[in-house]
Amino acid sequence: MVEVVIASGKGGVGKSTISSSISALLSHKNIGIVDADAEAPNLHLIFDTNSWEEEIEYKEKSVAAIDYEKCVNCSICQEVCTYEAVENRNGLPHIKEYICEGCGACKVVCPVDAVRITKNNLSGWIRVGRTRYGPFVTSELDVGQPNSGKLVTEEKNIAKKWVREGKIKHIIVDSAAGIGCQVIASMSGATYALLVAEPTESSLSDLRRVFYLAEHFRTKSFIIINKENMNLGFNGIMKFSEENDLEIIGKIPYDKTVAASMTHKMPLVEYDGNSPASRSIKEIASFLEDLMP
Repeated sequence: MVEVVIASGKGGVGKSTISSSISALLSHKNIGIVDADAEAPNLHLIFDTNSWEEEIEYKEKSVAAIDYEKCVNCSICQEVCTYEAVENRNGLPHIKEYICEGCGACKVVCPVDAVRITKNNLSGWIRVGRTRYGPFVTSELDVGQPNSGKLVTEEKNIAKKWVREGKIKHIIVDSAAGIGCQVIASMSGATYALLVAEPTESSLSDLRRVFYLAEHFRTKSFIIINKENMNLGFNGIMKFSEENDLEIIGKIPYDKTVAASMTHKMPLVEYDGNSPASRSIKEIASFLEDLMP
């Protein structure tokens, strides 16, 4: 099995555009697709996926609850809560569940043992469906909920189960932006990481961060420069690739067709396979195909 994660240190650099087109181009390699951005999933929009074979409630969040028969309204729980999740309502402490992290500090300090920590509260949803390119799993974190990394891990576990069952052979993961818990979960266990960057100083700074994360997981990395013709005088990414022995496997030009493909809910290479960006993505897909037995 080959697991390819498309990542970047910042949002808006074209990860989903590249992920969706690579998935379309490599569908013959028997792939499964994971949208690993639980806070802002969008691959289902590009794939125009409107129905799901399975929708799973993900229950992981822990929150505090108060037993008012025991509570003596001492307000110690409110004083100790660093998340400001406890407020006084009608003379009694009240837990704001959408803020509470379930850390248990209030339970520890309560002098009358009136606080308990409840688990298995709804954190979000995992949705399983099919696209023309292979089985697809995505997720959505409920508003204000934690544990997005665990949600992504559950998504990947579903895809790995497909591999064990012989339904797919390889996995394409469209990561979230940044280097937070979702990206850590995406990167963990990946075979290759495609690191997408734009030719700017800020994007280079973010590229460094996500590369060091990939290095931590010993994931072989490659660089893709998107909108490479937008700042022709910038050579920082080239220098970074040389200093770290990183191969640049694609340089994608700015292409107005990308926006049009999004509005038509189609991967770019299907909407217009001859556009400048499509031709570059096809070269990247060809490179990946040689890595997939």
